[in-house]
This record gives sequence, C-alpha cells and structure tokens, in this order.
Amino acid sequence: MGGDVLEFAILGLLQQAPMHGYELRKRLAEVLGGLRSISYGSLYPALKRLHAAGLVTTDEPDRGAPLPADAPPLTGRRGKVVYTITAEGKERFAELVSQAGPEAYDDGRLFGVHLAFFRHTAADVRLRILEGRRRTVERQRDGLRSSLARTRERLDRYTLELQRHGLDSVDREVRWLSELIDSERRSPGPGQDAADRGGSGPPDHAPEQD
Repeated sequence: MGGDVLEFAILGLLQQAPMHGYELRKRLAEVLGGLRSISYGSLYPALKRLHAAGLVTTDEPDRGAPLPADAPPLTGRRGKVVYTITAEGKERFAELVSQAGPEAYDDGRLFGVHLAFFRHTAADVRLRILEGRRRTVERQRDGLRSSLARTRERLDRYTLELQRHGLDSVDREVRWLSELIDSERRSPGPGQDAADRGGSGPPDHAPEQD
C-alpha cells in the first residue's frame, strides 16, 4: 500500500482513539483488509513519518506494561508504544477527507480509504468522489470492451474468459457505485455511514484496477 494511502488511513483511525502499533495494524486490516494486507514493515515507517511531521505523538509505557490480550506472543517493544493524533494531524486529516478531485478517486486504493472514512466527509464531497470514481471505472470499462473487441479473435478461450471476467468485475463496480450515488442523493445526511444509508455493500472485489 502506498505511503500516502497508509498515512491517510492511520490518521483516520487515530482520529477515533489513541492506539498501540499492534492495535493499529489490526484495525487497518479490519477497515482496509479487502484492499491490501498491512505489514509491520510498512506500518512503522509510516508512523515514523507521521511522528516526524508532528501529526502524531508517541507514548511509550513502562517495559512491564502488558500488550492487548490478543497480541501475538512475539510482539516487540514497538507494539507497546501508544500513538495519538495531534491537532496538526487532525487538521491534515480534515484536509484529506475534503479532497474531491481526481486524487481522491482515480486510484482505487485511495478511493477505498476515502470511502472508509465517509462518515467524516461532507455530503457534497462524498457525492463528487463517488461520481468521479464512477467516471473513472466507466472509462476502464470502455477500454476493456474496446480491447476485447479488437483481440477476441486472437485469444484462446481461457484468456478470453479472463478478459470477460475482468469486464464483469468492472460492470459490477459501476452498478455498485451507481447504487451508492442514488442512495447519497436520496439521503445525504452528514456523518452517515454508507451502510446506514441502505447501500448494498461493495462488490466482491477490491477497487484496485488502477
């Protein structure tokens, strides 16, 4: 997962409560697991960058302080450090969730993070992001259709089925986005989660075609 994407997600989670590194990784997996698994090798460098930028603070408890009960037995000292978002970090997160241009929806991974924190996002921004993502995926669908039309005579049946599967996946994402957009227009209450507004849920694949 790209550094900007991960740092955005970390700030969003720390906005809710301070967390140990282990707890952060667990929550990232819960929120973003469908997009990409999160390793400690990417998590701790991201936390270090956020700390250096003054966006999070660290609090290391006594060495004898226990880890969460469900932490793996070999979780090291860094797993005990508690990370807390700063006022500057909250400002940065507010800036990130207010972005509604191509940077918020062209990349499927970053779009997924925006969607995960839509409850912190203004209604008009949510709608612009969803509409932008749908346009992006529709362009991808058009490109796949054109490619399939040009090459289908040269493809063996297995490759052809793979191409059709990719097109079906993109079609499903377009339909899902259209449902979310319709739901948003009907009930754009600020602070509502997409699931609370009656959305049908994400398609059975992560939006990572980019």
